[in-house]
Amino acid sequence: MARSGLLIDFGGVLTSNVFASFAAFCTDEGLEPQVVRDAFRGDEGARQLLYDLETGALAPEPFSVALAERLGVPDPTHLPQRLFARVEPDEAMIDAVRALHDRGVRTGLVSNSWGDATAYDRALLDEIFDGVVISSEVGLRKPDPAIYELGAQRIGLPPQACVFVDDLGGNLKPAAALGMATIKHVDAATTIAELERLLGVP
Repeated sequence: MARSGLLIDFGGVLTSNVFASFAAFCTDEGLEPQVVRDAFRGDEGARQLLYDLETGALAPEPFSVALAERLGVPDPTHLPQRLFARVEPDEAMIDAVRALHDRGVRTGLVSNSWGDATAYDRALLDEIFDGVVISSEVGLRKPDPAIYELGAQRIGLPPQACVFVDDLGGNLKPAAALGMATIKHVDAATTIAELERLLGVP
């Protein structure tokens, strides 16, 4: 089946590297640069907090208090926003999605949300996407296969017709198991070339 749909992540794909922003936050707070990354990879308590935040089961404020305590950060105020403070839009990737959408490719966002921290530009999402799935709004998060199925449904295509792009390899595996072509995002030039190849649209 020809690929005619694109499902794409937000943070780290349509923006600059999220983990670089986390490292900068750590430096600002007098912590080792990898502390936040390591917490979400190896601390089950921190991972559960993130799971609950991303699925909408936990509001940003109690998340901030609990995570700050685990990290040893004295001030929990607006912690998600501070963690994402160095994240910037990747204009090349945004322009590529816009171009594909304008050329008839069905486009959808599938994003694990950090509550208010991701600061989605809703006008932009309406402009470049045919469907939007944000984890805290639907009670699902990647890598739950159901969120990929919902993403495909919202752009009106079967999973097998879609390409899925994410910067985290673990989020690609369930998409591939559903029959999606997958791209691990590293930089805009490489991802755009792969999208052109898989979708057949320059």
